[in-house]
Amino acid sequence: MFRLARSRLVSIVLITLVTGCMSPKGNTVAEKRQAAQSMRSETLAQLYEVHPYAKTQIDQAVGYGVFSNVGINLILLSAASGWGIVRDKKTGQDTYMKMASAGIGLGLGVKDFRGVFVFTSESALKQFVEDGWDASAQADAAAKAEDKGDAWAGAVDVAPGIKVYQLTQIGLALQATIQGTKFWKDDELTGTVPSAPPPRPIGP
Repeated sequence: MFRLARSRLVSIVLITLVTGCMSPKGNTVAEKRQAAQSMRSETLAQLYEVHPYAKTQIDQAVGYGVFSNVGINLILLSAASGWGIVRDKKTGQDTYMKMASAGIGLGLGVKDFRGVFVFTSESALKQFVEDGWDASAQADAAAKAEDKGDAWAGAVDVAPGIKVYQLTQIGLALQATIQGTKFWKDDELTGTVPSAPPPRPIGP
């Protein structure tokens, strides 16, 4: 009985902590959008610093998305949530999105990372934005980055038409850790009016 109660308490704590991380900081929609755009610019600048050639791939892509994720491990349970913004380069439209995952973990602590999704096909971009995306359905979501030379070095193939650069506190990760993560549109922030273009990150 005690173990069951403790397990439920841990689950409640995880859900409470994670739910609070599903939106950018801010009191209004405008402030949350600005926070998301600032996070995007900062993350791209960081990516271009550790892997300058990524800028070429993003410039040539159909679209791209930048996500901020916070993961929490308590005893044997783990959960993560976050938010992000996806840009359709053809239309200039920004779509604000949420993300969340849960599973079995080990340890006590909080982890965070930034993920930069690069869409190389219009169908992959449209499906991701309109229908959402479930990484658990992708068998190759745990694939490691292969030695592809400068072209896609550091990027992980997670689905047809979708590649991911994952940044941690120590640099560029060479293995995706998004298994079991679901992504869906944030209707409140996306609205119907395209947001202003973000400042162009400084990079090579």
